[in-house]
Amino acid sequence: MKVYLDTSVYNRPFDDQTQPRIWLETLAFAVILQMIEAGSVTLVTSSVLEYENNRSPFQLRRNRVTRCSSLAGVHRKVDEDIKRRAEELEQ
Repeated sequence: MKVYLDTSVYNRPFDDQTQPRIWLETLAFAVILQMIEAGSVTLVTSSVLEYENNRSPFQLRRNRVTRCSSLAGVHRKVDEDIKRRAEELEQ
């Protein structure tokens, strides 16, 4: 199985963990990372994720996202098909 995690997922551990939903989402992220490390899930990353991460003003967060996304087995670059699909989803 392949999974793509957006920037908000990678940054969830930095959010207020006293809120139950945020804590559960952070826990789910940790489980997904374990599955990736075990090889039962393939992480997909993209140039969009890299762009968003590089714009973060928080160096600690940027470094954490970079480390986690380095586990990716697949890297997608933005191509015309992806641009077209993004435009469809915006409508």
